Amino acid sequence: MNHRLSIAPMMDWTDRHCRAFHRALTAEALLYTEMVTAPAILHGDHQRLLGFDAVEHPVALQLGGSDPDQLAEAARIGEAFGYDEINLNVGCPSDRVQSGRFGACLMREPQLVADCMAAIRGAVGVPATVKCRIGVDDQDPQVSLFETVDACAAAGIDTFIVHARMAWLKGLSPKENRDVPPLDYALVRRLKRERPHLSISINGGIASLDEAEAHLDDSDGVQLDGVMLGRAAYHEPAILGEADRRLYGASTPDVDAFTAIDRYRPYMAARLAEGVHLAAMTRHMLGLMHGRAGARAFRRILTVEAIRPGAGLDVVDRAVEAVREAESRLERRGEAA
Repeated sequence: MNHRLSIAPMMDWTDRHCRAFHRALTAEALLYTEMVTAPAILHGDHQRLLGFDAVEHPVALQLGGSDPDQLAEAARIGEAFGYDEINLNVGCPSDRVQSGRFGACLMREPQLVADCMAAIRGAVGVPATVKCRIGVDDQDPQVSLFETVDACAAAGIDTFIVHARMAWLKGLSPKENRDVPPLDYALVRRLKRERPHLSISINGGIASLDEAEAHLDDSDGVQLDGVMLGRAAYHEPAILGEADRRLYGASTPDVDAFTAIDRYRPYMAARLAEGVHLAAMTRHMLGLMHGRAGARAFRRILTVEAIRPGAGLDVVDRAVEAVREAESRLERRGEAA
């Protein structure tokens, strides 16, 4: 899998509608599901938990869990659904995750992570990868990160996405854990320098494509394999329209916001016909016009009108028109001046 740019798995955000929307902006970036626990897959509704549209490819399934047998079976089910990669979450710091003995707390048990990854790798033919933190609580990240990576590498895993922060499981909320522990990008670069045969992508606090390009700069002799964007891609999704050119060297034109909506439109129409509410799809678009004239009206129309019973694509049309009108007014004022 090409991890040069990937979009982070984010609970309650990167659902199938979000991924279809992001795919309208970038053909190349690797998309990830929200984390789905192995027990949920084994005992739940597979279509509801794992269903996705073919437009989303390439797309990775992120699993949560710590039982190798359960994870292997969940991975098999995920592969059968058509996912292009199976990823294990070793980074989520939520209380629910800790009580279930998975997520970031697994940084304390590198051999268990390796056992889980060996089971997943043995169960599927698609790549098996790890997303981890650099450590938790009082661990020394220069030890914990390398121990986790090395144990998994010994089990045949060669691809790691590293959120370059500790997770402080005692005293911080999951939200605070995304911001408060300091970033240590240098440690992730050191990991790549000392383990050059492994694919290492960096995640955490990367707010723009400019920053993504800087992380991929090899002027220090270290060539990271990829960058994972999270909240920046969600809150300002228009930046993804430049990603294929800037990060992959694509010769195709950048995808502007209006083109992305046109591309997303057939997907929305198909889901509306299936009974999906418009707001479930348009909520992921609210930041698309960030920084543009009419952005506030765009958000207001989608927020207020999309939740109404029977709301259809005409709501999206009105939101788009509000931006076009605002930009046209701005242009006319500029010409008058």
